[in-house]
Amino acid sequence: MNDLAAHFERLLADAFPLSAVRAIEAGGKADALWERLEESGFLDAMVPEKAGGAGLSLAQAFELFVLAGASVLPVPVAATLLVRALLAQEGASAPGGPIAIAARVETLPQGGVRGHQVPCGMTAQWVALSQGDGWLLLPVAAARREPSGIHGSLRADFHWDTLPAETIRAGTRVDWMAAGAAITAAQLAGAMERVLAMTVAFANDRVQFGKPIGKFQAIQHQLAVVAENVAATRMAAQIGCTAAGCLPEPLRAAAGKARASEAASLAAPLAHAIHGAIGVTAELDLQLFTRRLHEWRADFGSEQHWNRELGRAFIADGRGALEFMRASLIPTNEEISA
Repeated sequence: MNDLAAHFERLLADAFPLSAVRAIEAGGKADALWERLEESGFLDAMVPEKAGGAGLSLAQAFELFVLAGASVLPVPVAATLLVRALLAQEGASAPGGPIAIAARVETLPQGGVRGHQVPCGMTAQWVALSQGDGWLLLPVAAARREPSGIHGSLRADFHWDTLPAETIRAGTRVDWMAAGAAITAAQLAGAMERVLAMTVAFANDRVQFGKPIGKFQAIQHQLAVVAENVAATRMAAQIGCTAAGCLPEPLRAAAGKARASEAASLAAPLAHAIHGAIGVTAELDLQLFTRRLHEWRADFGSEQHWNRELGRAFIADGRGALEFMRASLIPTNEEISA
């Protein structure tokens, strides 16, 4: 971990302890905590240096996305980093407040728009979405916001009858599904790393029949499966974020999210199995992470969605599997070292 990521990790641990995550999930305000992020300057990490940011590419910001996932942040930090960078490229100033991304969008009569199942929609103040050949940034204050109704979920639907005067317009079309998939895969990697650490600690501390349960072969096997999927997720997510600019290569993002979502579906139930009955209690922090794993697994496309897209691309490509992977999914040495 580089110095920038280490500083970001300390900031998140101080500003968003799990007690704050619980409070915000229960309907508490995140404004004061968000102000600390604004003041830190990290939200402009991907904004070009000439516009006052740090100029990080998507690949260079990967570790920040992982740390956001490891902190199960109840605010859309990763999405805000990305959207602020894209606004700067358009020569537009970013508004204050958390920015969420809506990939599932419906155009309504009379020029209205609806965003479905927007991640972190309950804590967002702005929503980025595609329209026509460009994209828009819409104020949440002008919309009807409908929570998902799922326990602890921060997803929301938004309904704008007409585009408000505060709308910020951008001219370059963005594949928000692929962009969201890339950053969500990284967040899944971070959350799964925390789940593994918590589960290993529990297996070492919980004593049964005179010895820690982590000494039993069946538990060791389960831990090994979780660790295998955690390692695979980090590698796949990093490939998904390997890009010189702010936006991912769509097929790499597809591969990263497909593998991360699949791993989440395996790691979460195994962690609960190892914890036993205590693992399903609200008092234990484990559920803060595993609920997010299940939610993020579906956000911006599940493994089924992205495996289908990869299959279609492979069939259309016409080359063998190895050649397709080398050409479309494997980063070059120059990209890795950039």
